[in-house]
Amino acid sequence: MLVLALGLAIFIAVHLVPASPMRARLAARLGDNGYRALHSALALAGLVLIVTGFGLARAAGPSELYSPPFWLRHLALGLMLVASVLVVAGFVPCHIRKWVRHPLVSGVGVWAFAHLLANGDAASVLLFGSFFLWAGFSRISLKRREAAGLVVVHGGPWRNDFLVVAVGLLVYAAILLRLHVWLIGVPAVL
Repeated sequence: MLVLALGLAIFIAVHLVPASPMRARLAARLGDNGYRALHSALALAGLVLIVTGFGLARAAGPSELYSPPFWLRHLALGLMLVASVLVVAGFVPCHIRKWVRHPLVSGVGVWAFAHLLANGDAASVLLFGSFFLWAGFSRISLKRREAAGLVVVHGGPWRNDFLVVAVGLLVYAAILLRLHVWLIGVPAVL
């Protein structure tokens, strides 16, 4: 759990920097490319520690904090469809992006919440609870920065909305049918 917690601390801290004054100081000192390289390297290191730590925690055996009822897994599956579309919308200019405001962060929040509903072991609660809290903080921060004119949300043509939904559905299907087992070792649908 310590490796997981360290990875989460690094990954989330790195992703909080763009919303803080520290980002401007680092970019001034390192240059934009230097800042991006440092940000990417630290985020990757945090991600590697998260994956490694979560794997170690799962190998040590589950430490159940709560046992979710089976029907919550069905709700989680539905929420994951929404999360998949929102994450894709975060990368494509579309009306969904304009309506939801920062759909990537919202998608991460929905993803984390869905997994908290379906998993009650300590490692899952730490992992998904941390991302859920980060997503909430980031939404508030982005809303404030948008109101201050520091962040601008752009929409796009309607055809992009259809593309986002189609790609989101494909990502969701891939996760259900193959990726979840391949990446996590657990089927998404039992």
